[in-house]
Amino acid sequence: MSYRQIANRIAYVIDAALAVLLVAMVGMVFGNVVLRYAFDSGLILSEELSRFAFIYLTFLGAVVASHEGAHLGVDSLVSALPRNGKLVCAFLSEVLILACCALFFWGTWRQHEINATSHAPVSGLPMIWVYGLGYVTSVGIGVVSLNKLWRIVSGQIADNELIAVSESEEVPHTETEAPRSQA
Repeated sequence: MSYRQIANRIAYVIDAALAVLLVAMVGMVFGNVVLRYAFDSGLILSEELSRFAFIYLTFLGAVVASHEGAHLGVDSLVSALPRNGKLVCAFLSEVLILACCALFFWGTWRQHEINATSHAPVSGLPMIWVYGLGYVTSVGIGVVSLNKLWRIVSGQIADNELIAVSESEEVPHTETEAPRSQA
């Protein structure tokens, strides 16, 4: 099984988990709104758990967005460069992403003991269940970045992957660009 197949399956599982988290979060928040307006009460636990679900949505969603190349970017300079310039920019970008992932992992590691012994005020869950997502996110994005670095270095990366910005979610970037005249 290739890297792409494994990565797609993992992204599919994370997408399913994100959908479940989103439904749970909406259900808890809506239920709390109904309880507050109809019965002048609420569930404090649902506030805390919906906040945790939102954190999970954000961090796991970042891994999927990295896999799909859906993060925001500015391509005005890079699109004007020749292929070699685009390769250098993509390489430097991925190295910076890896450095950020390493810092994120290291920071999570340094705070691990504190978060493992601290507990959430309402549910009593160890806070490592929330802040430990730093491990998952940094490793997930780091693996995606390492794969892209490998494809850059080995010459396997396609031209349309060198500019990872798209003008619309429905139309890939290469279709939104006007054809360039060759001078």
